[in-house]
Amino acid sequence: MTLTSSPEEPQPLGRVIGAVKDWVNRCGEIWVDAQVVEIKRRNAPTQFMTFRDRRADMSCQVTASTLVLDAAGPIPEGSSVVARIKPRVWDRNSSLSYECLELRVAGEGRLLARLEQLKRKLQAEGLFEPHHKRRLPILPRVIGLVTGKNSDAERDVLTNVEQRWPGAVIRTRHALVQGANSAESVMTALAALEADPEVEVIIIARGGGSLEDLLSFSDEGLVRAVHAARTPVITAIGHERDFPLVDFVADVRASTPTDAAKRVVPDHAAEVAGVEQAVARLHRAIDGVLTRQQQFLDAYRSRPVMVDPTSAFAAHYDRLSLLRHRLGNAIDRRLRDEESDLRSAVSTVRALSPKRTLERGYAVLVDDAHTSVSSIADTTVGARIHAYLADGQLSLDVATITQKAPSGAAPHNEPGTEGNPTDG
Repeated sequence: MTLTSSPEEPQPLGRVIGAVKDWVNRCGEIWVDAQVVEIKRRNAPTQFMTFRDRRADMSCQVTASTLVLDAAGPIPEGSSVVARIKPRVWDRNSSLSYECLELRVAGEGRLLARLEQLKRKLQAEGLFEPHHKRRLPILPRVIGLVTGKNSDAERDVLTNVEQRWPGAVIRTRHALVQGANSAESVMTALAALEADPEVEVIIIARGGGSLEDLLSFSDEGLVRAVHAARTPVITAIGHERDFPLVDFVADVRASTPTDAAKRVVPDHAAEVAGVEQAVARLHRAIDGVLTRQQQFLDAYRSRPVMVDPTSAFAAHYDRLSLLRHRLGNAIDRRLRDEESDLRSAVSTVRALSPKRTLERGYAVLVDDAHTSVSSIADTTVGARIHAYLADGQLSLDVATITQKAPSGAAPHNEPGTEGNPTDG
């Protein structure tokens, strides 16, 4: 149906989109040859893919049901396919896409699908796990090389190894690297090098080629042989974009044979330069340590205590002199105080001494038995008594005894006594 319109009578956009959709829906189904460049799998009934023309730079979005996509088997991105598609227009955004009703892998795609199935099988068995990878020796004694006879890969490996480490030893085992018996030939050469106890690393190298040319390096037997090898294996198959299955089990995957040579031996010139740089850094480090230690030593030696070790005692000498002076003064004060106390005590003792009493005119009387006579009752008339004076001793005979009269009464003599009383 033809739609008419004018600025005064425009058509609704939805009606135009509907007309376009109706016209597209009248287009029938068609088989196309394309390349799958992207697959977006979702947890949904509808999956999305991107197809690209294999000859022109043109692409389109394609939807497919999960059943259609699964029925085609594994489809690696980049596979060539033959698909039965039908164009459709989406109402919401009027975008044009294609619905895939049937999908088949074609050409290299079938081969890629088969390799993908084998890859998933080997991966499920754990052959690709990182913990199976072994470290390469830093400088192998003998390098094993499996490659085609007089091939570019052989020349690349030998030339680059010689340039990088002239003293390296390489033992080469030639093998078929293409054709029906190439996988078996490579396994035989690998086993020969594996049996050599001096070989510490093995390189499997081949130049570039098509998918079919490199197919033998995805052989299941060869993959399992590389995985089982006790000697570390480096694979250098094809170019950077080529990934045969043997690359996944190898201990190291090199992008090219030249890259394999760089990985297996160090660069002699770089190592020499590195040693020289390390020695130079070591010398600088030693010089730096010696310089710092010399600075520390000079700083210590410049300290006053190191210049004159006795200078530290000067302050102590002054303090010692001060303490000695203070101690002498304290001793003098203490002696003066003690002397003053002693003199006071001597004066007190002397004041209470009997000798002082005698010096005042008193006397001490004792009888012949040196018993103190302190009363007239302690002696008798005619008895001898001794008087101790301040300056000597007197011996006296008692002539009379006079009793002291009471206060206010006249004294009287005892019968049979007369004379004056003796002082004391």
